Amino acid sequence: MSITIKNVIGAKIVPYLNNLARLRIEIFRDFPYLYEGSFEYETHYLQTYSQTADSLIVLVFDNDNIVGASTALSLSVETKNITQPFKNQRLNVNEFLYLGESILQKNYRGQGLGVRFFEERETHARRLNKKYATFCAVERPIDHPHRPADYVPLDNFWQHRGYSKQNQIITTFIWKDIDEITESPKPMTFWLKKLI
Repeated sequence: MSITIKNVIGAKIVPYLNNLARLRIEIFRDFPYLYEGSFEYETHYLQTYSQTADSLIVLVFDNDNIVGASTALSLSVETKNITQPFKNQRLNVNEFLYLGESILQKNYRGQGLGVRFFEERETHARRLNKKYATFCAVERPIDHPHRPADYVPLDNFWQHRGYSKQNQIITTFIWKDIDEITESPKPMTFWLKKLI
């Protein structure tokens, strides 16, 4: 493996959009997301990052192949289902950097890249004078039929990075699971870290 990491800001993401869309579809098929993605939706979703001047995508390359990525942008430019739970708690969305996702192919996990993703995005948040970093994670029941026997939730990893689960800040995303005929709502809970 010849691993390199590259931070891409705003419109500079454009050349990587198609590869990122494919990687998101690949990774999010696994538990706990079980996401039946479409290339069209993914490329549209990623446009937000290319059109936001202060967005960040941390790319992981093995030689010339993108094998991982981690995203972040100001919470204030996110969609209503992401911003409204904060407004409901009378929190100032301008003070937050939203950490969209971290995706990494299985062969590259356990090598510190997850930690690096958080470090790079938190550094970016501080450069933007954000007081907080936040992300949300899907809630799946312990007895979910697709839960692998060896599945380990990331809660301890996130807590070790200084994030705390905010049970009062929740939202719902809608997508089609790999075994569903139609889309269904998925509960998402936010995690938060104070940076300043």
